[in-house]
Amino acid sequence: MYDVIIIGAGPGGLSAGLYTGRMGLNTLIIEKLTPGGQITQSSEIENYPGVCEVKSGLELMQCWPEQTMRFGAKIISEEVISIHQNGTSEFNIKTSVNEYQSKAVILATGATPKRAGFKGEKEYIGKGVSYCAVCDGYFYKNMDVAVVGGGDSALEEALYLSNIAKKVYLIHRRDEFRASPLTVNKVKEKENIEILYNTTVEEVNGTPFLQNAVINIKNEKKDLKIDGIFIFVGMNVNSSLVKDLCKLNEYGEVVVDLNMQTSLPGLFAIGDVRQNSVKQVIASAGDGSVAALNVVKYVKNLKG
Repeated sequence: MYDVIIIGAGPGGLSAGLYTGRMGLNTLIIEKLTPGGQITQSSEIENYPGVCEVKSGLELMQCWPEQTMRFGAKIISEEVISIHQNGTSEFNIKTSVNEYQSKAVILATGATPKRAGFKGEKEYIGKGVSYCAVCDGYFYKNMDVAVVGGGDSALEEALYLSNIAKKVYLIHRRDEFRASPLTVNKVKEKENIEILYNTTVEEVNGTPFLQNAVINIKNEKKDLKIDGIFIFVGMNVNSSLVKDLCKLNEYGEVVVDLNMQTSLPGLFAIGDVRQNSVKQVIASAGDGSVAALNVVKYVKNLKG
């Protein structure tokens, strides 16, 4: 029986595990992929306090798992299938391999990229359609690529790709970006980034790999010769594990209070999976510490 099981080993989950382990709770962290979370796919992190030089997400997260384990947390690589309470306050967590029991759970499952929805998107994944510039950008050296989106992630990845690709088309459906002004200015200063406002992608095609995109600019269809297209149009929260256990909002985000406590006692949610998340590394890490401190109180109250 664990005092707390943390599902997800991104910045939030690892921070939570560091705190609960350091405060003496028997802590298990379950992560289906490599610890570090989605931020490890980011090419550039320049706004994490205390880190004075620009790092990649992978570099930033490199020591976090080791630091968390140093204080007693255990990290395993398994995929959680279900979370249940069997008529008691204790939680039963089932993975594809084992079952575990705990007194409290911290959900740190994050979010996954949304699909843009154009024809051929699914069929060309791995053949020209990508959701990770850091992962796949190298394959498009000196080629023409497109980036779809208008937020910080889209613009940051367009900047990253501009250092690899010959030409980057930045496709945005509106006439202005949602990204920070600093990032927008950087994009506009890049000579090999061409911004296509009020534009959507309708279709991609090519044999056997992507060679062309059909775009719609102000109701006029045009062909865009590209070798790859990178999608950054938002995220879907990974809350399906708790959809029958606690309250979710209309977007599927887990509703929490200021203590990161959900509507079910003993179940906490942090980071991108919770409501009103700002989806920043520092915020997720902060969520982890807040949840951990309150889990300690919760577990101690159970012990009486």
